Amino acid sequence: MTDAEFDEAVNDALDSLPDELMSRLDNVVVLVEDEHPTEDLLGLYEGVALTERFEYSGHLPDVIHIYRLPILDLAEDEDDARHEIAVTVAHEIGHHFGIDDERLHELGFG
Repeated sequence: MTDAEFDEAVNDALDSLPDELMSRLDNVVVLVEDEHPTEDLLGLYEGVALTERFEYSGHLPDVIHIYRLPILDLAEDEDDARHEIAVTVAHEIGHHFGIDDERLHELGFG
């Protein structure tokens, strides 16, 4: 999978999420990077979850990192990579909504 195909798969994953969910994303940027500098992660949410925002004016955007190389290393083929991308994107967006890892795993996202 080329870098452009990976980026397209991330965009497809975002486009596949329900409009009512996507309309509630607030001040979030999604970045594709090769890998986390110190940990073996597929994705990472950095920010203040919506459930924790009380006095939130003036903050930089939250960032969802999607890590290309670990996902491609895990995937058996392009279809599997697209599936892992979709699950990772949904998982990290779940964190933006204040859902913890345990619950995301119960829901099948991670």
